[in-house]
Amino acid sequence: MSTPARILATATATPPFLLAQNEVTARVERLFGGATAELTRLLPVFTNSTIETRYSCVPLDWYDSPHDWPERNRIYLTSALDLLEGATRDVLAKAGLTADAIDTIVVVSTTGIATPSLDALLMDRMGLKPTIQRLPIFGLGCAGGVIGLARAATMAQSRPGSIVLFLVVELCALSFRKNDLSKSNIVATALFGDGAAAVLLSTTGPGPAVGPSGEHTFPGSLGVMGWDVMADGMRAIFSRDIPSLVTRELRDVAESFLGRHELGLDDIDRYVCHPGGAKVLDALARAYRCEASALDHARGVLRDYGNMSAATVIFVLDRMLDDGTSWDRALMSTLGPGFSTGFLVLEAA
Repeated sequence: MSTPARILATATATPPFLLAQNEVTARVERLFGGATAELTRLLPVFTNSTIETRYSCVPLDWYDSPHDWPERNRIYLTSALDLLEGATRDVLAKAGLTADAIDTIVVVSTTGIATPSLDALLMDRMGLKPTIQRLPIFGLGCAGGVIGLARAATMAQSRPGSIVLFLVVELCALSFRKNDLSKSNIVATALFGDGAAAVLLSTTGPGPAVGPSGEHTFPGSLGVMGWDVMADGMRAIFSRDIPSLVTRELRDVAESFLGRHELGLDDIDRYVCHPGGAKVLDALARAYRCEASALDHARGVLRDYGNMSAATVIFVLDRMLDDGTSWDRALMSTLGPGFSTGFLVLEAA
């Protein structure tokens, strides 16, 4: 077998504006005050989300005015690049490396469009060496944290000894559209936050080993999750059936993935799951038949940062790696458009 990639360090980054959930709720009530009956029906989602705080790349009063798609994307480009630079500098410092050590960059993002891609923009800003291999990944949504990390690990394995920088940035809060009282917009407003994360990988050095990875795309499920690009921004697509689909089908899918690698859920000590929402976390606990406490880090990240799409699971990983608890094998999992799930097994150092 080839030498596995190892996680040398992780880092996270958030934009400057802290949004308290009670302040967001009050702002939504004021903005949509003319539609009282419908809003009253939808408002409990803010409390039921279990989210207390989130971060945004724009201040709360920015959401009071309409903004078109070009403006939102310009903000995305500027803010995403700032966050990626911060996460990169932090993860390099944690690993005791300098920027010229980076040989490969993999960047995941689905909340804006960048051409040249974010990796090229980051290289130019930080003066990274021009021979870096680049892989921008778009469209994986919330699943991108695990699937992108798996791609980065494969690239590290393909060039033993090289340093791979995996980055993910999502600015989900930019999707709020003040003239849309649809359930999907209100749910997105109750859940979404902004953030970025970084992981350094190499086949040499300390850290957990990246083991088997895999994906499963559920047939006939294209409408379960995604984005519609409107003139005034991205409109979130959520199916109310996501928790029941997870409860009903995810366990068999996970066991099939693990079984292909001569493993089972009984071999898993820790769960590093994307916290798409409180109901999804409850469904994951049922699917994996694990104690609710097994998802405490995921619940804590959801509480403190909201759903940052693909970045969120790396925030959970960062907490798990820092908590000091011993473990042998962890299962990372995410759910995203497709409708797909991504898995990745980590082996303790």
